[in-house]
Amino acid sequence: MSLPHPDHTLLRLRVIVPFLLTGLIWGSTWWVITDQIDGVPPSWSVAIRFMVATPAIFIVARLMGKSLAIGKAGHWLALAVGIAQFCGNFNFVYRAELHLTSGIVAVMFTLLIVSNAVLGWLLLGQRITRNFVIGTFIAMAGISLLLWHEAGLNPLGGSIPLGIFWAALGILAASIANVVQANETGRALPMVSLLAWAMLYGTIADLALAWFTAGPPTLPDRTTFWLGIGWLALAGSVVTFPLHYTLVREIGAGRAAYNGIVTVIVAMLLTTMFEDYRWNALTVSGALLAVVGLVIALRARQAKAQPVPTKPMASES
Repeated sequence: MSLPHPDHTLLRLRVIVPFLLTGLIWGSTWWVITDQIDGVPPSWSVAIRFMVATPAIFIVARLMGKSLAIGKAGHWLALAVGIAQFCGNFNFVYRAELHLTSGIVAVMFTLLIVSNAVLGWLLLGQRITRNFVIGTFIAMAGISLLLWHEAGLNPLGGSIPLGIFWAALGILAASIANVVQANETGRALPMVSLLAWAMLYGTIADLALAWFTAGPPTLPDRTTFWLGIGWLALAGSVVTFPLHYTLVREIGAGRAAYNGIVTVIVAMLLTTMFEDYRWNALTVSGALLAVVGLVIALRARQAKAQPVPTKPMASES
């Protein structure tokens, strides 16, 4: 009896549902962040988000029957991942959205696969293929067109170069977390248990950073802020992470990373609807180039087995 073609695994509900759900949720989080930083210091918004998410992810780990004992090496790894991912990455992302529309930041974050590949090459000796380089340059050309249009409009009245700078730091921080957690210690631990401890350490760092940079917290009384906290913490952090990494183990990191395309489409749709983003020939060309380049780069990454994930541990955001 012949085995089904591997591509048929993509058509199963256990694959399709988490694939689309993570893309849709992560796509929405970029826009929700815009309300989180409206009159609230970004660092406090991040800290409050993970103060809610952290106990929830510990509960999820226990409900999944995973041991929370990860050993000394595991805790050192969780500390590194927590500071890079749940403190550095998110604080940089929130600051980037003070200057750039949310959809543009989401598109920029597709370049995470580039920094993953470069760090994987430098630290783990992984080969970078020619098609990956080609896809990367195509995606970067598309993103450059989108940023050019953004600079011309400057819709948020902020600094476009500063927004790019913060987004670039966010990509680098997320990529460091990706590479670090892919070591031998990380691969031996249950992902949800590592995530729980990493989120706890990241939350502690978030609180320290928020107090140092913005002083005591000032909590808004806007209903939208607290609804957004609930969505970002529970849906955008607690629900999606276990789903995504289950998906990675089901179909592989390369194929799972294609939900980044769903993420970008959703993020740009919400930017268009709620941030008054204006499309023209330049932006349409840029978006198409970014998606085509991403597909080419991801297909190149898929050609070789790679231990470094092509998606952020929070990806998204």
